[in-house]
Amino acid sequence: MTATGASEEGVGARGAPESGPWWWARRRSAVLDVFLAAASALECVAEGTSFADEAQLPELLGLLLGLLAGSVLLVRRRWPVAVVLVSIAVMPAEMGGMLGVVGLYTLAASDVPRRITALLAGMTVVGTLVTTYLNVQQEMAEQQDFHPPVWFAPALSVAMGLLLTAPPVLWGLYIGARRRLVESLRERADGLERELSLLADRAEERAEWARNEERTRIAREMHDVVAHRVSLMVVHAAALQAVALKDPEKASRNAGLVGDMGRQALTELREMLGVLRTAEGAAVRGASASGAPERLAAVASRVGAKATDAKATERERPAELSGVGAAAKSSSAGPSSGGAPVPEQRAGEAEAEGPCLAELADLVGQSRAAGMVVELLVSDAAEAAEEAEAAEIDAEVPAVDAGRRYAARVERTVYRVVQEALTNVHKHAPGAQARVRLAHRDGELAVQVENGPGESDAAGAGLPSGGNGLVGMRERVTALGGVFVSGPTEAGGFRVSAVLPAARVAA
Repeated sequence: MTATGASEEGVGARGAPESGPWWWARRRSAVLDVFLAAASALECVAEGTSFADEAQLPELLGLLLGLLAGSVLLVRRRWPVAVVLVSIAVMPAEMGGMLGVVGLYTLAASDVPRRITALLAGMTVVGTLVTTYLNVQQEMAEQQDFHPPVWFAPALSVAMGLLLTAPPVLWGLYIGARRRLVESLRERADGLERELSLLADRAEERAEWARNEERTRIAREMHDVVAHRVSLMVVHAAALQAVALKDPEKASRNAGLVGDMGRQALTELREMLGVLRTAEGAAVRGASASGAPERLAAVASRVGAKATDAKATERERPAELSGVGAAAKSSSAGPSSGGAPVPEQRAGEAEAEGPCLAELADLVGQSRAAGMVVELLVSDAAEAAEEAEAAEIDAEVPAVDAGRRYAARVERTVYRVVQEALTNVHKHAPGAQARVRLAHRDGELAVQVENGPGESDAAGAGLPSGGNGLVGMRERVTALGGVFVSGPTEAGGFRVSAVLPAARVAA
């Protein structure tokens, strides 16, 4: 209802469209109002006829007046103020008792401002009081033998005024407050339902995003673990094809090497699939599988430790493949297929953390075995690098300090960047020389892989390109807050650089 007592049409409970006729929200409300209007009309017709006789007016006039006044209850929900005003207007004719009571109840239960309700209730009390007082005085005057106290007529008038006004007003106020409370609770429930629905939608979106992110991470780790070794297999197979007729003994050695690497790749793939099945089962049981990529990296390190002997043999075999283009794509660098023998006291740690900086020398050794000319340079600071140049130190394979320990994610990312960069050299620049630089600085760890132009007469191994290598390296580095830069050099080669913020872990 509005401030004047008119209810809003077309809107029912909880904002639903009205289903009743005209201004009634429900059909039963319309039936009730019709019944009350009929009863009030009968009462007013009877009282109007009596009033017409006493006032010596035409009986038809009293009948019509009562019929019109009593029928006003039909619009009590629409215009409650008008109903109360009509009941006050017909009080001098001593009619409309039911009209006044129902009208006051409807007015108090509506959304009409309380000051208007109080004003109309006060007018009803005064009208009832005056009418009752005059009637009592008239009755007392007609009965000569009845002499009540002086306060009798005023007290009876006040009592009648309060009796006919206070109960309907108080009951209407209670019903109105209860109705507004229920509507408020319904609105709050609807609001909470909408919020829960939005939260559920957002949770589903976050879950879908997390699933997609996890799929990407797992795919990247699987690529890193298997693709590098398979790429080297393709390079060795190309070399085998080139020397099969010229040097059968070398071809035999290369065939054995390819077989060893294939068996190691199958072992790593089997280990990873087992981890994925375990993670999937844990997710079904409600456990989080967010650590699957780390477990994949750990599996790769464990397999690399198991394959130490094979890798040592691989390094001992001469690899004269400079004339064969080694093209190998390890699209997102995988775990070190070949790692130096891991001490027993650190086997568990390597398994838990994945590839580390100590395995970079073995990674470089694998590329050498495939025919690439590559060197690894490690420095603590710019001053050390300058001293090394001044002393003309040429360390072919400087060992990475195993005592330097950074966060596992940092070391794993540096390893993957180097691995992916080297396999891209195999693929895109067959016969090119490469240099890997690792710099330990204050608060950061820098790595750079640079290669020269490939040999024009070198034949590539025909490895397919997924186009995700540089993207995967950039994602890994930026995820740790680092900086990644890649691009061609002036000499016709390619350079990949990454700087990661890193704090050393106390040994």
